[in-house]
Amino acid sequence: MIPRYSDHAANERTFLSWVRTVIAIEGFGIAAARIGGATTQLWTEAALLAAGGLVIVLAFLRMRLIRRRIETADPVDDQAPLADALLLLLVAALMALIAAFGFHVS
Repeated sequence: MIPRYSDHAANERTFLSWVRTVIAIEGFGIAAARIGGATTQLWTEAALLAAGGLVIVLAFLRMRLIRRRIETADPVDDQAPLADALLLLLVAALMALIAAFGFHVS
């Protein structure tokens, strides 16, 4: 059995939830624009995909950081500025994804 398996599994589930969120927002945005018959500009699709890619990359980096923190034998201080900064960037990238969605659909 993997040591701290439940912690690692929770970390991966969190990462996968970020990925599912990106897929849902991008898929719904592209489908809504096509079904609505609106002509969309190429830059809005590129912005939508770039913002989604940024969210996934940041979520992956955060997952790797948390994985290292789970595996360490030393006690880890809960005041981790790098993990907090990654989470803040992740939420900001998600807001950029939602803004790109808005531009793409309207």
